[in-house]
Amino acid sequence: CEWGLCAFVASRMEEFCEHVALHLRQHLPGEARSDADPLEEYTCLWQECGFCSPESPADLVRHVYFHCYHTKLKQWGLRALQSQSDVSHCQLDFQSRNIIPEIQENFLCLWEYCERSFDNPEWFYRHVEDHSFCSEYKAAGKENHVVLCGWRDCDCAFKGRCKLREHLRSHTQEKVVACPTCGGMFANNTKFFDHIRRQTALDQQRFQCSHCSKRFATERLLRDHMRNHVNHYKCPLCDMTCPLPSSLRNHIRFRHSEERPFKCDYCEYSCKNLIDLRKHLDTHSKEPAYRCEFEACSFTARSLCSIKLHYRKVHEGDSEPRYKCHVCDKCFTRGNNLTVHLRKKHQFKWPSGHPRFRYKEHEDGYMRLQLVRYESVELTEQLL
Repeated sequence: CEWGLCAFVASRMEEFCEHVALHLRQHLPGEARSDADPLEEYTCLWQECGFCSPESPADLVRHVYFHCYHTKLKQWGLRALQSQSDVSHCQLDFQSRNIIPEIQENFLCLWEYCERSFDNPEWFYRHVEDHSFCSEYKAAGKENHVVLCGWRDCDCAFKGRCKLREHLRSHTQEKVVACPTCGGMFANNTKFFDHIRRQTALDQQRFQCSHCSKRFATERLLRDHMRNHVNHYKCPLCDMTCPLPSSLRNHIRFRHSEERPFKCDYCEYSCKNLIDLRKHLDTHSKEPAYRCEFEACSFTARSLCSIKLHYRKVHEGDSEPRYKCHVCDKCFTRGNNLTVHLRKKHQFKWPSGHPRFRYKEHEDGYMRLQLVRYESVELTEQLL
């Protein structure tokens, strides 16, 4: 348990969830504390988290129970690494290990005639797995029998319950392992080990993408990456194309929708997601939210962006111009300045729907404009 300074350890999820539930009962306001500041009461105290729910305690309860489930997956990830002597550990930032997805509503089972709701993902995934155990085999031809998926609007059939259980994860978004270092969650151990191998030394990454020059440790990782350059889904409102339906939905929500459901309790500010609201709430705090971690440096700021900018300029010496115009070779210290130059000096424009220019590093070390091509699906599949 990483709630506050707690160091409780459990061997069973039932015991672990009961323990965390006690933290929640002690933390959430009761009737006698109804006049307390909700921003203080609905803040998650899990280490390195910082989540707060300005709406209701139910959001915090779901969030903290997801920490329980996430903790179990990180433990499984640690065991998986210990069983593979040829795989090194993750090199990413340890401080992100407890950052989990936003859980905006209860977990709802959409198995036929069920629709039970859960605030704890552990019990939800166990409940859905029980459906797979109870599914009966149906005749499919003279000799074959299959087990059917009972999820709403799904007609899939499988030869065994094991395959059905794996398939159900596509409906529930269940993950089976998480990185104990950075907290990333994965659908299987293969994808988890790919996550580790992507961090191998550059001289071991022999497979290079012809579109963006990124390098990969295996040919399969390169093939998976190259599919991201194929955009199947076009926005009906602009020229933007996206590789996934979820990416297109996010694009429409952020670029074409005026809805801003997340509102600040202290001013008229509103935004489109909870992350932006949390960043904004820092501006109402009198105390600086971030401090420079560099030894002997006392710089503080209210935003993470300011801290990163300070670190690059003061501690990394980021004053050398790294961005170069591919037309006239003029150099700039920031990508923003190069963007303004390209638009005003050379009248460059990006397609509607695209928020900005993108830059990539070339062999001479300079960042130049990346000219994006959208290949046809058939051609790209032939290349792969």
